[in-house]
Formats: sequence, C-alpha cells, structure tokens
Amino acid sequence: MNLSSGYPLWLVQDGLPYNYPALDEDIRTDVLIMGGGISGALAAYHLANAGVEAIVVDARTIGLGSTSASTALLQYEIDTPLSELQHKVGLANAVEAYRLCDQSIDTLAAIAQKIGFKEFVFTSSLYYAAYKKDRSFLEKEFAIRKAHGFDVTFLGQQEMEKQYGFASEAAILSAQGAQTNAYGFAHALHQASIKKGVRVFDRTLLEKIEHKKDAVYITTNNGHKIRAKKLIYANGYEATEYIKEKIVKLESTYAVCSEQGVADKTPFKNKSILWNTADPYLYLRTTADNRVLIGGRDEEFISVARREKLLPKKTRQLTADFEKLYPEISFKPEFSWCGVFGATKDGLPFMGPYQKLPHSLFALGFGGNGITFSLIAAEILTDIITGKKKTAPIFFSLERL
Repeated sequence: MNLSSGYPLWLVQDGLPYNYPALDEDIRTDVLIMGGGISGALAAYHLANAGVEAIVVDARTIGLGSTSASTALLQYEIDTPLSELQHKVGLANAVEAYRLCDQSIDTLAAIAQKIGFKEFVFTSSLYYAAYKKDRSFLEKEFAIRKAHGFDVTFLGQQEMEKQYGFASEAAILSAQGAQTNAYGFAHALHQASIKKGVRVFDRTLLEKIEHKKDAVYITTNNGHKIRAKKLIYANGYEATEYIKEKIVKLESTYAVCSEQGVADKTPFKNKSILWNTADPYLYLRTTADNRVLIGGRDEEFISVARREKLLPKKTRQLTADFEKLYPEISFKPEFSWCGVFGATKDGLPFMGPYQKLPHSLFALGFGGNGITFSLIAAEILTDIITGKKKTAPIFFSLERL
C-alpha cells in the first residue's frame, strides 16, 4: 500500500540524506526489525544501546512510508480523552498510559540532544473547544488531569482570545508537548545505531516469514535467507496483515503547509501545538522554517485513488479552516499531502509479543501520538528481549485482543 501521497514538507526539505544498501546476502541476527521508519529506528537505537545485535530491513527507501508524512506533534494526550479512557481500561491504567506518554516526550528530547538532532522544540499543547457545548467536557477533562498531577491550566473565552487570538469557549493548556521532524529524526537515529553495529537495509521485501519453534526464518524478494531469534514488526499499518484479529480502523488524514513567513504572524509560533475537540479534530503547529502546518479532515480509507482524488479539496478546506481562525493572516499552501492513519477502539497502541506468532514482537504506535507510542514500545521491547520484562502493560499488550 502507498502510505502517503502528495509532497510532505519533510521529504522535500531533507531529500534522501543517507543511502542504505539492499540486502544481498544470507544473514543471521538476534533481532530483525521489519520497518525502518521512526518506530523501527527507535527500536534499533534502544537495542543498540543495550548491546543487542539487530538488523533493520525496510521494503521501501528508508523513511518513505508513514514517517515522511508524519506531522510530528508530540503529545502525552491520547486520542481518547482521559475522562473517557478510564471507562475503557480502568482509571489506574488510563492514568499510567498518559504518564508514560508524558515521560516519553522528555526521553525523546534527551535522545535528540544526545545524537545531535536539532529539530526538536518543546511546546505547550492547547486543546480547545470546537463548539460552545464542549466547555463542560473540557471542564471534566481538566479536572481529572489536574487531580492526577498533570501540569494543566484551564483557559476561558477571554483568555483564549487574548493569548491565541481567536474565539473559543474554553481550552486546556498542557505544559508538556513538543514538535519535531519524524523523517529527519528517523535518519539521525539510524546513523547513531549504525555506529553501534546495527545494520540497516532498505528496498528489501520480506516475502516469506515462517515463525518456528527455534527461530524466525525469512526469505526476501531477492531470494536471500534471514534467520532471527526475534522479529519485531515495526511496519505500522501493514503489520495488521499478520494479525488475525481486526485491531485498527484505517483512515486517510490530510495536511497542508503554508509558505514561509506565516508562522511569525501567529500568536502560537513555537509556543503551542493546537488541536480541538471536533471529530475528526483539527490540529496546527509551526515549523523550523517559519511555516504553519494544519491538518485533519480525516476520511475513512477506501482506496489510495480516492485518497489522492480528495487532496485538492481537502487542501482548500484546511486552508479555509486556518483562515476562519485567523482571517487577518494570508495562508498560501505550498505543500499538501495525505497519508494512512489508524485508530484503535480505545485509542491505545499495540506492543509486545503475539502468541500466535512465536518469537514475534510488535511495535504498533497507532493513533495521533504515534511517535510517543513508538518510544514506549522501543523501551518495552528492549526490556523484553534483554529479560527485564515478560510483556507490555496489559493496556498496551496484544493480549487485550
């Protein structure tokens, strides 16, 4: 499946910063990671730092799947609000899921600094009411977050207009948030991992996968053999074909990026990432080169052709969405793209072993904050492989299927 269409900003900006070979030999390894996007890159980085032998293999050129299309908003806030998630997985589990996402942002920042990746900016996260009726919901959501120690502030209508320059009935301002470039980050992680012995291959399709009692045996599209003690599925939505249960609903999501100079005119430049209570929700951020990125307008995924056909219309709609918030700011689209987005029933990812496939581990960061989920998966899977843990927390585990 083509996971993205159009011209994602990060791909145009960074091009192909590094070249990786295709696999041209038979090979053995302790851990094989299927997928070289941000999820696979984080897993490889953690395994390398733990001294575990690992190989990364991607069917595409590295980063050209969902990672290049990621809008890279980093939030601890899961797509399912905490006040609703408690009813799906229990209050303690819901709070712990939020806390793990909160901590993951600090960890990602520390990793970026350690490997010298500079496109990482801490921001606050503004969750604002799309409609007047949403105020009571935001009050309830604010109360439960505040009660469990999250750094949040409630903003009323006057405060919203003063601080953010547009009308909204209310908002929750979270101190913890960040924005990055997932495509560039993935490449920087791979380069750091390669220095520690990880081998990264792209343009190599794993055509036949056999999970046996002693190991996993793989044959590539070029006929080469791989034997791995463990196989990590970090290939996002494409991994669902290996899981018998239906675990995710696929949707098409759209993003538009302005010409340079627009961010300077907004009151939220590098200050906050914005998203609202609509379903599907609208979200905004600024970029390192002074643009505004706006996304949303999700549709059920039917086909790549339909997704691409809708891109011009969605570009116009998202442009109008920005101009509705800030009618005095001219927003001229320069880049627009769309990609596959997945939603689970509870808004939580799937990670850890899958008993129906011996020696398998999954790192599936579905949802709007997939990068924070990917970081958590990298940590948990590394602990499982090194013997520190047996499985993921039940609210992230495939056992909850």
